Amino acid sequence: MTEKGKTAAARAAMTGEIAQEVCDTARFLGKDSLDPRVMAALDRVPREAFVPESRRDAAYFNIPLPIGHGQTISQPYIVAVMTDMLDLRANARVLEIGTGCGYQAAVLAEIAGHVYTVECVAELGADAARRLGALGYANISFRIGDGRAGWPEHAPYDAVIVTAAAESAPPALIEQLAPGGCMAIPIGRQGEGQELCLLTKDAAGRVARRGVLPVAFVPLVSG
Repeated sequence: MTEKGKTAAARAAMTGEIAQEVCDTARFLGKDSLDPRVMAALDRVPREAFVPESRRDAAYFNIPLPIGHGQTISQPYIVAVMTDMLDLRANARVLEIGTGCGYQAAVLAEIAGHVYTVECVAELGADAARRLGALGYANISFRIGDGRAGWPEHAPYDAVIVTAAAESAPPALIEQLAPGGCMAIPIGRQGEGQELCLLTKDAAGRVARRGVLPVAFVPLVSG
């Protein structure tokens, strides 16, 4: 088998594992399958381009991997679930907090109209911008800064996704969420039990929160 064929097979195996894990966790998710657009996006994004060279052999394992600076590339299942939670339209404007290596941003950009992503670690953010640019993603904008403050210049957003755990949803992010929008965010302290939550904002600005899934994320860093 060619190297390209091996990669395609590994990617197909990964999406198959995700589909099975969704079935296994249907009692939490309230569904036994994800939006086909989400699964197709994961099948298109080359995850091997987002992991360190030394971890390329594990690029399509359904596990998180370290990317340096105490951060990780999330487990593909979690990337899929969080993307699905946002129920994105083709013209959606999405704010991502925690660019990391850029993998989640790439998956979002496959579905949404434009992704605005904020990273507090300058080296990670710069590397992600170069990587995503080289891969041809023209609908992603990058900012280095404190994710808790969001990116108010481009608000409001149809969806917000936070890829690190906070003790509570940052008020600035709720403010920048459009009425009718939703936010996927892990809430809780590291090592003390975290829950992936869906926050929805109604036309009057009221926010409702629903716990979806027990998770384990690195903490949301300020600065």
